Amino acid sequence: MTANGGSSGARRRARASAEETALAAHTDSYFLKTKAIVERFGDRQATYAVFMRRPVVSAPRFAIEFIERMTAERGARVAIELDHPEGAWVGAGEPLLYLTGSLYHLVDLETVLLQKLGPACVAAYNASAMCCDLPKVAFLAMDARHCAGTEMAELMAYAASVGSAHAKKVADAVGFVGCATAATAPFFGRDKGLGTMPHALIGYAGSTLRAAEMFREAFPDESLTVLVDYFGRETSDAVAVCRRFPDLAATGNLAFRMDTPGGRYCEGLDLARSYEILERNAPQSIRGYRTEAELRYLVGTGVTAAALWRMREALNEAGFARARIVASSGFGPEKCRIMAAANAPIDVVGTGSYLPELWSETYATADIIAYDGKPMVKAGREFLLRKRSDG
Repeated sequence: MTANGGSSGARRRARASAEETALAAHTDSYFLKTKAIVERFGDRQATYAVFMRRPVVSAPRFAIEFIERMTAERGARVAIELDHPEGAWVGAGEPLLYLTGSLYHLVDLETVLLQKLGPACVAAYNASAMCCDLPKVAFLAMDARHCAGTEMAELMAYAASVGSAHAKKVADAVGFVGCATAATAPFFGRDKGLGTMPHALIGYAGSTLRAAEMFREAFPDESLTVLVDYFGRETSDAVAVCRRFPDLAATGNLAFRMDTPGGRYCEGLDLARSYEILERNAPQSIRGYRTEAELRYLVGTGVTAAALWRMREALNEAGFARARIVASSGFGPEKCRIMAAANAPIDVVGTGSYLPELWSETYATADIIAYDGKPMVKAGREFLLRKRSDG
């Protein structure tokens, strides 16, 4: 063996040892104790069924890669049967996948396996639902700031891409077209993040128009999306920017991002005027019973259907019908559904709200359903055997 080959092997062994140490530190202690007992009294082949308690879209890639990597490093063999391929809809209680292999080598992988599976599947489900409700709208994943570290950010971007692909398949949706960071851009077929300006730039520039001018000077070859809520003059500032850059507006390369906070109405609106705007543009949305939450998305404060219609009216009246509208702020599945009901004039939605809101819904579960090929599962989980009666 060459010196380089030896050093390369030593590095691989060191990395594997470090990963095993980290795995043990992040694994539930009772799995580690079970592993020690199995080592003492003898190994057995085990079959695990991995499932969720709620409907999801299958997003198993990170979990499967983890299992394959860890068992390969241990020199162990594992059979992975994926009952629901990536992007498939999965019902509550239906096993997503089965794992069969050495109990000694699988038992301590469960904690991290479930961490990599459950949240991704729920986020993929949410992303798909949003895209299906607004199939003609492009989505931009802006969840990075809301994630608990870079590992979660990568997992959630992957989930958005899976949910988007599902929506494209079942609803011919545009889906997610990109994300805010370069690290996760490849999940959307890109090599860099998308986005133009945060509120910090508006404050720095001193005016919305000046911020747009600065951006245009710094990035002359990029399309321009301008935040318009900083000074509470959403429609006025949007029209002023259009008049400053009429060519961009005419070619559809100028957009305005609506991000009005929930503590106030969009410029020129109150409750009564919000109803008036929807009566003109989407009367079906306010006919009949609406819950309090639905009314908040329609005619309340913040970025509502009425606010978006008001922006569209203002741009059209000023002669800028091709200027585009980007909507952000709390766009999760429920809000997207209401925006669809109001036929809200949205070109792009910037969202991180496909992230699971109820974290308890993300809990994936793995139960052993057979030992050495003989079916055996804890009482109450017999439903896991329905498709695998032979274990």
